[in-house]
Amino acid sequence: MKFLVAYTGSRESKAALELAGRIARATEAVVVVMTSMEGGSAETADDVGKAEYELNWARRHLQEQGVACEVQSFARGLSPGEDVVKFIEEHGIEHVFIGIEKKSRTRKLFMGSTAQYIILKASCPVTCVK
Repeated sequence: MKFLVAYTGSRESKAALELAGRIARATEAVVVVMTSMEGGSAETADDVGKAEYELNWARRHLQEQGVACEVQSFARGLSPGEDVVKFIEEHGIEHVFIGIEKKSRTRKLFMGSTAQYIILKASCPVTCVK
């Protein structure tokens, strides 16, 4: 069994990582921790460095708990939601865990909702953690 955690390093995504790790231990699943950036001029070197730091932290955290894991970082011109859904399809992911934060209606209108996109488009179950 293969799980995916859409990970940003936020408090909410760490909660999703924690839940995925607990379930993976019980089911002997592999956890793939993924972060996605659009790439190009949208990200700075600091953004990329922070993403790598957070992925390495997530890998160590899961390994310390005895959970089989791998990490993936993408910057291939897709929105994070599109990247996650594409990864699910390409790698046979069976369950996705995402952290969600409360957003105002205005913020959703202008910023969109990555979680909503994943929930609606993913071909597997999605668990949202806050």
